[in-house]
Amino acid sequence: MTAGRTVIGQSQDWGTPKKYVDAVKECFGGVVHLDPCSNRYSIVKAVTEYHLPKHDGLRESWNFPTIYVNPPYGIDQEHGTSIKNWLRKCEEANRLYNSEVIALVPVATNTGHWKKYVYGKATAICFLYDTRLRFLVNGKNEGKGAPMSCAMVYWGNKYERFYQTFISFGAVVNIENLRGVEIGQSSENNGNNHQLGLL
Repeated sequence: MTAGRTVIGQSQDWGTPKKYVDAVKECFGGVVHLDPCSNRYSIVKAVTEYHLPKHDGLRESWNFPTIYVNPPYGIDQEHGTSIKNWLRKCEEANRLYNSEVIALVPVATNTGHWKKYVYGKATAICFLYDTRLRFLVNGKNEGKGAPMSCAMVYWGNKYERFYQTFISFGAVVNIENLRGVEIGQSSENNGNNHQLGLL
């Protein structure tokens, strides 16, 4: 769940559509242990929920077996945080606690937060086929379509289960082979590699 798509603090709570909530629960074996971005309209029904803005999920513990994150996509001007902070927490929960984490996020493959916390860190990505994913607004199926493409990013060690669950919703890409790989090169190296015929 999330507190808004543009600036945190708006009156509307944006929720994950039921078909994706069901898929997340199926992938996790039926239980979501933590929803750190929940709200009073949540249909995730996680065992533990942090409700924005009362409980800032970025400041609370993420030591849970399964975590589903639909983070605020905008900037929290009061706390100086944005989606990159939520992706950092996703990666940290997996690395520090071996948590399985799924996050519903905008496809922004050229951003610093994808480069730092998705590539080389996550296990898989499902690029959702929905051209304009319709979030629930205040718990109701009345939302406008998202203005951007969205993806489910998975940090965990059960790729096959993630694949089987999400392949019906979009293209699932296994990125485990990127773990520990230094991704991207300086322009100087790119030029040298190009000259050597390596690109």
